[in-house]
Amino acid sequence: MNTENQPVNAKAVQAGGQLNLFEKYLTLWVALCIAGGIALGKLFPNVAQSLDSMSVYNVSIPIAICLFFMMYPIMVKIDFSQAKKAAKSPKPVLLTLVINWLIKPFTMVAFSQFFLGWAFQSFLTETELIRGVEVTLANSYIAGTILLGIAPCTAMVLMWGYLSYSNQGHTLVMVAVNSLAMLFLYAPLGKWLLSANNLTVPWETIVLSVLIYVGLPLLAGVLSRYWIMHNKGRRWFEEKFLHYLSPVAILALLLTLVLLFAFKGELIVNNPLHILLIAVPLFLQTNLIFLITYVAALKLGLDYEDAAPAALIGASNHFEVAIATAVVLFGLNSGAALATVVGVLIEVPVMLMLVEFCKRTASWFPRHPEKATLLDPRCVSPYR
Repeated sequence: MNTENQPVNAKAVQAGGQLNLFEKYLTLWVALCIAGGIALGKLFPNVAQSLDSMSVYNVSIPIAICLFFMMYPIMVKIDFSQAKKAAKSPKPVLLTLVINWLIKPFTMVAFSQFFLGWAFQSFLTETELIRGVEVTLANSYIAGTILLGIAPCTAMVLMWGYLSYSNQGHTLVMVAVNSLAMLFLYAPLGKWLLSANNLTVPWETIVLSVLIYVGLPLLAGVLSRYWIMHNKGRRWFEEKFLHYLSPVAILALLLTLVLLFAFKGELIVNNPLHILLIAVPLFLQTNLIFLITYVAALKLGLDYEDAAPAALIGASNHFEVAIATAVVLFGLNSGAALATVVGVLIEVPVMLMLVEFCKRTASWFPRHPEKATLLDPRCVSPYR
């Protein structure tokens, strides 16, 4: 493996340092929040439905608030001079664009057609009405997975970059590029892959979700960071402000999961076997895309701090937009909507697994830990 730029006598290990107890068992907390969300949705369905109905252009206001508090602690820690430097290094951005728009949509179609359209066909013989047209559940599920496959992540991936000690400046640049690309490519690519004659893409949902999930916390982070640095100084920012802010992002992630599964958990409870069948192609797709991107980054000679976010962005999906689009196109209780909800169920635990894999294989790549622009001191040392 490439050990360039690493001290000869140092033992290379995973990125970052020792995790605290809460971070170490984050996967367990995620599982408990998913289960708790489903239970809340079953026990208090009226409350969940009332909260879920609070939306603008299918963008959930409660979810948007939670995502703001998940994104803001990450945004305020970013040294944006690194983002400027990242814009001058196009390799990771080009790699992400190629994976997200030239490879990922088509591997998703291949996996979905093979498993849902052929291997599991005998389990999916039921039909449903969509806009007065009778379609098989298999085709409806395939449509949902396609909507996931063509929606690259523009929000949650900042959390994955944060947890993997990646170059958040580069992650931000790639998120911005993907957000713009999605505005222009999501509709035509979706229409082509779904083979639909009248695909109504909710543009307001896409634009508003990008602005709320990424733009608002980004603006708040930039302005508050500048104000604090100017009025309180760097030392107060690092020792006081960040000390109390650090747990907020992960707590907001967990609350987001509780709400998501309280809103959509009924679909999961009512379709246990189908959840498993849909999960198979989604699980394989996520891991394959990650592997392709990670190996490509290794062959291109990227350092770990740029390779990790490129692979994590490629593997993850913008499930908020996919869910909203499926509901608009096919209806809340459609198979397509269920498939996008399963995307959330699969993605979060799998992405946590891939984040851990990134940290443990950081020594495969050249290391420039100073690019990990978060101010947590664990992020600036590649060794324990």
